Amino acid sequence: MKKNFSFIASASIAMTLLLPGTGKAETTLFSKDFSTKEFNFQAIDETIVSSSKLFIYDSGYTFEYPDAVRGVYVTGHSAGGERFNNLVNLMDTTDLNAMVIDIKDDFGNLTYVPSEDSPLAKYNIGKRYIKDPQKMLKTMEEKQIYPIARIVIFKDTELAERKPEWSFVEGASVWKNGRGEAFVNPFMQEVWDYNVEIAIEAAKMGFKEIQFDYVRFPEGFENRETTLKYSMGKYETSELDLVQRRVSAVTDFVAYAREKLRPYGAQLSVDIFGYSATLPEAPGIGQNFSKISGNVDVISSMIYPSHWTSYFGIVKPDLEPYRLVQEYAKAENAILAVLENPPVSRPWLQDFTASYLGAGNYQPYGKEEVEAQIKALNEAGIKEYLLWNAGNRYSEGVDYTP
Repeated sequence: MKKNFSFIASASIAMTLLLPGTGKAETTLFSKDFSTKEFNFQAIDETIVSSSKLFIYDSGYTFEYPDAVRGVYVTGHSAGGERFNNLVNLMDTTDLNAMVIDIKDDFGNLTYVPSEDSPLAKYNIGKRYIKDPQKMLKTMEEKQIYPIARIVIFKDTELAERKPEWSFVEGASVWKNGRGEAFVNPFMQEVWDYNVEIAIEAAKMGFKEIQFDYVRFPEGFENRETTLKYSMGKYETSELDLVQRRVSAVTDFVAYAREKLRPYGAQLSVDIFGYSATLPEAPGIGQNFSKISGNVDVISSMIYPSHWTSYFGIVKPDLEPYRLVQEYAKAENAILAVLENPPVSRPWLQDFTASYLGAGNYQPYGKEEVEAQIKALNEAGIKEYLLWNAGNRYSEGVDYTP
């Protein structure tokens, strides 16, 4: 289904309800300093939400939605360093046209330091990776590079350590996975509002799409659901089983965030495990592909061939990128076809070599392997995609034509 993604600000109504760029009508969710470990949340002003169909916040930037988004992942370090110029040149010389830029990273830090008048300034979670976000966005506007802000949601070691009661506790400490990463609790409204406040700031900065990553419980949570200490918030009295409570919490958060973002002219996209589209739901992490898809503008399944075990009858998926993506696309298309208002499909593709799989299980990824994935999507009618490379070094000579 073709979506209309134009962004139009109604000046007269916006002037009445929100003065574009001034922040005078913004809602602050926190009334305590972040460093005090005391948070007192207030409800987001529902008059803004109810008026969302009447106006769109004007950030001062104008971006047109491309014919189809073809983007790359960009860390805060790259966005604020010399690599940004290289990536802009990549956009100039190819059919790529979008950047997914870290705004809140995998540790829970902002990748920029908010201005003094920002409602986020007092929380002291900013890192000076992107020294001048406005200069960056101005360059993207001039080049018409579609800006997407990546915000890591529930994997947040920073917040978990400051607010253990908003996390999962094991013994006397915040529980962490094998990589030393902590998660905050998707059941808690306070965690929702904290992340929504960051998303709103990104939209006000000028990002036309907010992409949520790690919108889930920790992997393998089903094995810890009764041993870790944590609150279920309003889901405590639910009659649903534990699996469905997790699914409800994740789905409800996505729907909630989407509504809060509407007045700011930002679309919402969510990253999701590729295998979630092949199951009724992923029981441990709370991801239900259909339910999340019904509450977003864009769904971005992470379908890197290296991340699958023997699946779709493919014994070594990393060695068969075309076939893996082809089979996945069939499964996803079947699910989206039954939704009343399906989101745009924009999968994450692999542009890195997964040598960690061991000899015989992986291959070097470059031009041919990336093009094979794009071809498989295109043949399935999926015209949009994103490329992942953690170091933001993308293969040379790739034909990105949809």
